[in-house]
Amino acid sequence: MTNFIENINFATQYLGNSVLDYAKALGLFIILLIAFKAIQYIILKRLGKLAKKTKTDIDDTLIDITKSLRPSFYWFLAFFFAVKFLTLSVLATKAISGILVIWAVYQIIKAVQILLNYILNKKFTKEDNPSTKAAIIYVNMIAKFLLWAIGLLLILSNLGIDVTSLIAGLGIGGVAIAFALQNILSDLFSSFAIYFDKPFQIGDFIVSGSHSGTVEKIGIKTTRIRALQGEEIVISNNELTGARVQNFKKMEKRRVVSSFGILYETPIEKIKNIKQIVKNIFNNLENTELSRVHFKQLGDFSLNFEVVYNITTGDYNTYMDAQEKFNLALMEAFESEGIEFAYPTQKLFVAK
Repeated sequence: MTNFIENINFATQYLGNSVLDYAKALGLFIILLIAFKAIQYIILKRLGKLAKKTKTDIDDTLIDITKSLRPSFYWFLAFFFAVKFLTLSVLATKAISGILVIWAVYQIIKAVQILLNYILNKKFTKEDNPSTKAAIIYVNMIAKFLLWAIGLLLILSNLGIDVTSLIAGLGIGGVAIAFALQNILSDLFSSFAIYFDKPFQIGDFIVSGSHSGTVEKIGIKTTRIRALQGEEIVISNNELTGARVQNFKKMEKRRVVSSFGILYETPIEKIKNIKQIVKNIFNNLENTELSRVHFKQLGDFSLNFEVVYNITTGDYNTYMDAQEKFNLALMEAFESEGIEFAYPTQKLFVAK
């Protein structure tokens, strides 16, 4: 082996480079290849130890980013620095530099996508909502498109292509497209606002303007709700985010104001006893909390009482059941006490 090396003429030229230059390039290539692999190994090992000690999973994401750097990328990176010892043609130098730029941009975009996936999944991982999952997919698609658009401009710029006119053209074209698709884009961003701000979700009962119903689907452009009558109502997302929306699904309590009137001829003792009658009814009424009961006013044809109470759940059926039970119990109590409800009447008194 020693004799073989001694017989080599390191000054011999091949393709404009000496044997010594090739030997230096090869040596640097091997050293860098080993160094890159060792650095990756050390980083992965330390991150692995850190991941076992910490509860956060950001270190697992960093491990995924580090693993995304494949050995083929190390090989080419080592080759790029090694050929600096060699004299190459302008075309070969540009080709190698261009490949490295494209590869580096690809790796950066891949790392950013891994980090973006982590952030989105971390924020919405606890939600078993198909609409939110769909929104994450759409956000990933848009982010991927934007990243590759920026990456393409960086690649072209590093290859010596003037991208100023291209950016200007894209800007003018983007404005034209935005004007043409402004309604669609408005609904698209409104859908993102619904997905992430969550004014309502699938299964919620909402009221928006003159429309009310249960949310069945939140799409990119429209939201579909099922009305109480059974028909499907399709509302644009832009309209929903721009209007006042009442969400009854998130109601923890329902406040109810109920009124009734009795005859003027009712004895004063019985009028005074009505408050206690109402209180006794609510003592036996489930899912309700009596707030107040008052002799409100002297009406045109009746003595008017007002009862305010809370339903301890937002469920509409529970509210209707409680209202029905209260009305029936009040009628039974008044019947046993000899108290009559008033209804619109007029009395005419004639003087003699």
